[in-house]
Order: sequence, then structure tokens, then C-alpha cells
Amino acid sequence: MKLATYKDGSRDGQLVVVSRDLTTAHYATGIASKLQQVLDDWNFLAPQLQDLSDTLNNGKARHAFPFDPAQCMAPLPRAYQWADGSAYINHVELVRKARESDVPGSFYSDPLMYQGGSDDFIGPCDDVVCPSEDYGIDFEAEVAVITGDVPMCSTPAQALEGIRLVMLANDVSLRNLIPNELAKGFGFFQSKPATAFSPVAVTLDELGEAWDKGRVNLTMQSTWNGRKVGMCDAGPEMTFHFGQLIAHICKTRNVRAGSIVGSGTVSNKGIEVKGKTEWPKGYSCIAEKRAIETIQDGKPSTAFMKYGDTIRIEMKGLDGGPLFGAIEQKIVEFVAAE
Repeated sequence: MKLATYKDGSRDGQLVVVSRDLTTAHYATGIASKLQQVLDDWNFLAPQLQDLSDTLNNGKARHAFPFDPAQCMAPLPRAYQWADGSAYINHVELVRKARESDVPGSFYSDPLMYQGGSDDFIGPCDDVVCPSEDYGIDFEAEVAVITGDVPMCSTPAQALEGIRLVMLANDVSLRNLIPNELAKGFGFFQSKPATAFSPVAVTLDELGEAWDKGRVNLTMQSTWNGRKVGMCDAGPEMTFHFGQLIAHICKTRNVRAGSIVGSGTVSNKGIEVKGKTEWPKGYSCIAEKRAIETIQDGKPSTAFMKYGDTIRIEMKGLDGGPLFGAIEQKIVEFVAAE
């Protein structure tokens, strides 16, 4: 099934079930009004939502209405936890190589993760508001999962059993604020503003064979200002799968229902063409493109995002049809309220 949260003026919105083709929706009010309620009582409420989903997909839902992504909040508008990993080690390798720094050996056996702000997510079509272009505005196309309860010391295999839903994320980064924060030994903080998520979150069965033991074997598409800049494979080069990422959190604590875990920037290795490395699948964040330029040319030439820029992030199913809907956002200047 596919779930979304519609804006209704409240902090947590209204839960809706969305048809498989993302054309129609139905309020889930008679079952649960908020997604967190479902995550807290998954075994009881999820089957009821599945029945509604089946009815909707069969064209028999009496009060169905056209689905509008612009009316969506993040599927889980605020969460008990937002932990983002860096599961694609190629991304780390490129960024470190660009600044002539080695990747520590532990990075290949122990995931990198940071704890982001989870009190103020933004919807898939909401503007990305930033006080200054000088902060180095960047998008990051990622896969994310929402969990149920996962006990402390769970193994990666056990952690996989705790995954309830999958969605996409735009983990907005302010690149020019990162160096000073990391220099303090305590980042990220101000350099990671509100994250956006796809219009819908889907259960694992919606992915079919594309769900491969904690990895999503589909193409992450990133379109910047109308130009497709990334067609990156999200599955094969994911160094740490979602079970490993969740188990990393569980080393010293429980993970509670309503936690969101991100994959980090989807990244693919370059290929050798006539003695030169090329990246035909593009990139899922500007920082990676700039790292490639620095490696090849000695300096970056691609600027970060400016006010008025747009970003579209999406992933289609194995059948070529819509899966999560698209994140479509515009970069705008922050204007203080009078």
C-alpha cells in the first residue's frame, strides 16, 4: 500500500491511502488519522489500511478523490528520530579524494551516520527556504525508511524486519557551513536544514523484486533546473544496506516506531573510457559533482544552487510507473515576518 499525509492546518496532517498509480486517494480517518498512530499499532491497523488500499485500487472506494502531491506534507510530518547515513562509500571516497584526504579503513566496516532535526520536515512540493545563497545550497537525493520498534542490539537481519515503509528524501545541505561545524568536532547542525520527503511512503511489497534485502534496486533520478543530472543506481553500490544502518543505531539503544533512517547520497563509481574516468550516471548532489571536477581539473566549476533554482527527485518502479511520486522544490529566500 501507499500512504501520504495531507495538509489540514495541523502539525501532523491527515493520513490518506493512495492508489498504486498515484491518481486517487482516500482519507484513512475511520482507521487512523495520523501515520504515527499506525506505526505505533502496526499489526492491528496496517491490515485495515491494506483493505482500504485494495478497495481503492479496485475502483470501489466510495469517497475517493484525485490525489494531489502539492497538498502533501512529508508522509511522517515530524518524527521521533531522523538518522541519516552515508551508505554509499563511493560518495565519501570522491569527496575525500578531492581534498586529498584518505578514507579511514573503519569507514568500510562501520557506517557513518548523523542525527538530523526531525521536528520540522517539509513536504515534497514545499519551497526550500534559505537565509543566504552564500551558505552553499545543495540537494541530496536519498532513499529512506520508516521503522517500527527495533530492540537494542538487533542484528542487521533482525533490523530489516522492523522496516515498515520506504520513501525518498531530499536531505538539503548548506555546504559552506559544514567545514566550520565539523572543525568543532560536533557537526552537522546548522548545515542541515529541514529535510523533504516524497509524496508517498510505500510498503515493501510495492517494490516487488526491486527490494533486495535492504537495498532498492531502482534508478534515482535527479533533475536540476529542468536538466537531468543524475540517473544513479540505488541498489548495487550501497555499501551498507538498511538493516546494517538500523543495527548501527541499535548498538546502544532501542529504535522506536516512527524513526526515519536515510541512506545518504546515492552514488555510483566512475568508469574508465579511453584512459579517462567518466561518470555517465551523473550525480545525486552538487558536492559530488564539484568533487569530480576538482579531481579532474584541479578546481570545481559547478556552482551551488541559487534562488529560483528547482530540483526534482523521483524513482520509477520496475514497470516504469510512478512509485513514490516526485519531490519537486524551488529554492527561495527567507523573508522575516513583520
